[in-house]
Amino acid sequence: MIVWYENLYMGAKAKRRRFAIIQDIREKKSGAGVYVITPPSNGNNILDIYPTETILKEYFEDREMLILGIAQGYQEALKLAGRIVDEMYRKTGCFRIEEFLRLQCGRQAEG
Repeated sequence: MIVWYENLYMGAKAKRRRFAIIQDIREKKSGAGVYVITPPSNGNNILDIYPTETILKEYFEDREMLILGIAQGYQEALKLAGRIVDEMYRKTGCFRIEEFLRLQCGRQAEG
């Protein structure tokens, strides 16, 4: 099951096609060159980057996957992941996505 981050991060190229990309993912269609950024699947990573073809496979169907960002092309995905990590460190002083997301949700509830 795919869950969308409320403040979805978008790469510049992906932003131009935001709604089409999201609709394709919801309809389980793979967009060529589209990547998603998610929290890590293991404790060794800060974030994971997957091509959409990967997350639409049967293996992921029964797993909840939070999509934090969408990028068009792998280079844009790397830049977007870097932006997320930079913001995470500036706001939390560490590289723990759970803490960053908790802080972000807390700020949304206050505002």
